[in-house]
Parts: sequence; C-alpha cells; structure tokens
Amino acid sequence: MAVDLNRVIEQVSKEKGIDRTIVINAVEEMMHSAARRTFGPERNIESRYNNDIGEIELFEIKTVVERVANPASEVDLDEAHDKYDPDAQPGDEILIKLDTATMGRIAAQAAKQNLIQHIRDAERKQIYNEFKDRKSEIVSGIVQRFERKNMIVNLGRTEAILPEKEQIPHERYRQGDRIRALILDVDLSEKGLSIVLSRTANLFLMKLFEQEVPEIYEGIVEIRQCAREPGGRAKVAVYSKDSDVDPVGACVGMKGTRVQAVVQELRGEKIDIVPWTDDQAELVCRALAPAKVSKVIIDEDEHAMEVIVPDDQLSLAIGKRGQNVRLAHRLSGWKLDVRSDSEAEEEARTARASLNAIPGIGDINAELLYQWGFRSAEQLADANENNFEVEGISPERARQVIHAAREWVGRKRAEQARPSDAENGAEATNAVPNPSLEVSDASSAINAVDPGESRTDAEDAEAE
Repeated sequence: MAVDLNRVIEQVSKEKGIDRTIVINAVEEMMHSAARRTFGPERNIESRYNNDIGEIELFEIKTVVERVANPASEVDLDEAHDKYDPDAQPGDEILIKLDTATMGRIAAQAAKQNLIQHIRDAERKQIYNEFKDRKSEIVSGIVQRFERKNMIVNLGRTEAILPEKEQIPHERYRQGDRIRALILDVDLSEKGLSIVLSRTANLFLMKLFEQEVPEIYEGIVEIRQCAREPGGRAKVAVYSKDSDVDPVGACVGMKGTRVQAVVQELRGEKIDIVPWTDDQAELVCRALAPAKVSKVIIDEDEHAMEVIVPDDQLSLAIGKRGQNVRLAHRLSGWKLDVRSDSEAEEEARTARASLNAIPGIGDINAELLYQWGFRSAEQLADANENNFEVEGISPERARQVIHAAREWVGRKRAEQARPSDAENGAEATNAVPNPSLEVSDASSAINAVDPGESRTDAEDAEAE
C-alpha cells in the first residue's frame, strides 16, 4: 500500500508547527541522500516532490552528446532519440526517471534518519526564532525533572533550564509544579537549543511589578533602580512622571494588594519601596529606611558617603548581617560607611586632638583641615603640598602646615622608636657583673682549672 505523502507532510507540519515547504525540502533531501547511497555519488541525481500524486520522484540528469565519453553523465544522441526525447539535440540535458523501488533497506533507513534530523533542526530553528525576541519576558512552565540541582522546565513546545545559581535560595519545587521565571538567554548552537531561565535577576522583580501595576506598564511610573538579595529582601526606587500619581502608593496598591502579589510570587521576599530622587544623599537616607539618618558626609573623589545615625539606630541601619546597608549601596551606587553618633563624635575628638597637637597650627586651621577630611597628623604629613587645596588656607600657609606636620610626626616616631631611660638603666644594671663571689663559687672556679696546666706549674717549680 502506497503511502500518501501529502497527508504525512500535513500531519508533521501541523504537529511540529513547521512550515509545509520546510518539511517538503527535508523529504526531498532525504530521498536525494538515499539515491546517492544506492546509485553512487558520481551520478547526477535530482529529487522532486510531485504534489499531484503525493510522491518523491528521482531523476538522473544526463547531457546529450554525439559520442559518449562519460557514461555516468552523458547519453548518446541516438539513444536519447529512441528512449527519451525524439527532439533532443547535442548539448541538451534530459531527465531520466529512476525506479525508487530498487533502493535497498540500508539506504532507506539512512534516509529516514536524515529526515528525522532535518525535521528536528527545522523545529529547533523555528522555536529559536520564536523565543529569541522574548528575552527579558516572564514565562510560565511546569517542572519536568531535576539534573544536578538544575531544574528542567517544560514550556510547551520546548524545554528550558533553570540553573541552580538562578534559583531563589530555600525555594523548593516538585515535579509537576507550575513555575514562573524570566527568560535570561536564548542560544542556538551545534549542540542544540538552549533557553536559560532566572528567578534571581533584578529584572524578574521589575517585570513582576510591571504585570501587577498598570501605572508601570503604561509608563507613568518608572522603576529607576532595583537591588535584591533573592529570598531575603529587596529595595526598589520608583519615580512618577505625573505629579498627581504617588509612585510608592501605586506600587503598594489598595491595602497592599499589588506588592503582596509580588511578595507571594517570590515566596515571602520582603520588598522596600522608596521614592527616587536626584539628590544622592537624600536617596541614601531613603534607601537606609527604616533607620533614621542624622548626617551624611559626601566624598566625591572616592564616590563614598559617611552616614551618621543615632546610637539606637545603628543595628537597624546595618541590618541583619549587613543586609540593609548592602542593599542601600547597590541601590544608590555609593560606598557607604555607617557609624553611630557616639563613634563619630569620638573619632572627631581624636582627629581634632591629633591635628591640634602639631606645633603652630592653631585651632582655626585644625578645624578647617578636619572639615576638609584630614583625620590625623599622619594623614596631613602624607599630603602632597603641590596639590593641597583647602578653602581658607593659602598655599604658603599650606606648605608651612604640611612641613610642621612632617616634623612633628618625625619626632613622634623617633621618640617611639627610642627606648625609655628607665629601660636603658635596667639593661645597664643587668649587664654589670657581680664583684663578690661566694667560697663555693671560688672553689668551683679553682677546681675548674685544666689539670694539664697544674702539672706544668709543678714541674716548673721542681726544675727551679
């Protein structure tokens, strides 16, 4: 019973979602490969799909010549007139139909393998074209299986991988559970199609808010910055283009319904939403919430901030294992040094005392130097006098101050290196030998004389 290829091609095209033309090309390639294996690679063979009869036809192409030199590619003029085309002329190409029934079982099996491979490649390419433009989108799938702690997720037409590093810590899924994740990367290589998912990316959190908050989807509210420690806490800075729309309130929703939907999707990850501001110091203060900030000192050169908080707010500002200050650093992009009021006051007192100890510097200059970031005489001594700029101190006075600091630090280090008089006296006393010897010590000393030397002395006495 002959197989109706039209029906088979339609079925494969529908099931795999592949264009019918691609399937036909794959079948033609399959038959061409099988024919070359059966009839030999030296013969010029062409395969064509006949849509009317639903079959693949094989043709051998030969050139009409008056005298045959290569039987594999040429045919005699008389033979061409008798068997194929009475009107054939030298130089014409004629198509000679081959009998497909003569192809062997091995060739047919190889052709089948080739067809399967072609269809798989076409399917992968089509799925790649479908997903390559869906990067940074959230997709939903079903947990299929686990491979070395990596999760394989069924997305319907294909499978994706959720690597261990892209999974939220302490999240547990079982086979068959539904999961949502962000498409992180789509790649098509010789090894096949690879779709990588993520639940730890900052963009995943931002896309969840975009789905839950219409104002973000419409572009009225923007998420300017986001920082996460997946599974623990996240901070989101939002900004509203419309002065009548509260960005924080829009993200929180009525009775917190919108933010709670995001929290539930992230399995209880706490989310702090703060309003964005271009004032970086104010942004840092908001990012450190719920802790209150007393003062912020900005160092533009180092892109750092020293944040002073009340003593009872220090642990709150730092957070559990430093989590709060880490997230504030990532949200703002500034290096943060959080200190308590008492610690800052003690450091300021120590710094002022160190600067005031330099001879001839004066209280006013010491205060000016402290305000410009100098915290000790040693730090001032290491300053470059050519690049020294402090408002209120002239260049000449600056050189004098730096030289005075260097002399003071040099004397101080020399004094620390030189031992004290008391230590010197104690060492000298320990070095003087004891002039008195006890009798037992003297006897021991006498008995310790070399016997050879004693005999020599006695012999000298007898000789005299």
